[in-house]
Amino acid sequence: MSEHRNYQSRIFWGLILIIVGALFLADRMGGFDFGTMIGTYWPVIFIILGLSILIGSGFRRAGTGVFFIVFGAFFLLSEFDILDREVWQYIWPAGIILLGLWLLFRPVFRHRSAEKFPDIKENDIDLTCIFSGMKRRIESQNFKGGHATAVMGGLELDFTAAGLEGGKAAIDATAIMGGIDIKVPGNWRVVVDGTPILGGIDDKHRNVPDAEAKATLFIKATAILGGVTIKS
Repeated sequence: MSEHRNYQSRIFWGLILIIVGALFLADRMGGFDFGTMIGTYWPVIFIILGLSILIGSGFRRAGTGVFFIVFGAFFLLSEFDILDREVWQYIWPAGIILLGLWLLFRPVFRHRSAEKFPDIKENDIDLTCIFSGMKRRIESQNFKGGHATAVMGGLELDFTAAGLEGGKAAIDATAIMGGIDIKVPGNWRVVVDGTPILGGIDDKHRNVPDAEAKATLFIKATAILGGVTIKS
């Protein structure tokens, strides 16, 4: 599946380069003024970037892709005076409100993993890091789950000395303009349900076969202009 998405992405950008090259060639041959066209249609770059993100991720990063498409479409319509530029002063506050609503109702619309996530019934950790940094080493051998949030700050969770109750637990990790690093033992399975919005979720942990896994940690990760990283 990953190779298929990479193939689609290569085709997409290959065609874009061919089109751009052909336009430059036509400009050199006096067919039209490419510079003037770029000055007018520059927002199309963001629309193309959004489409690339959608195609390259197999529509798993729909939020990021749609954001760039809408962003480009707005400025493109402004270039043609279809939208008044002053409308921007109303759009960006509305965007912040929509983001807040999305955070509130995120559990309802969240993409569900093929593997059922256990409910987070216990808050063995309930950490919020705002404009600061925090490191927490979890050593409980009966860890049940919890929540971790980093807003414009950094949070490090170290599970290398921990054990999970019943061999299974779930955590909710949210990074907003900040970062969360989660370190787990090499013999754990990690199942990630991720929602990146202009951010990234990077699973560097190498999952072991089910038969060899000592425990399974489920991570519901959200990265908004930030990042969540899982590593061994």
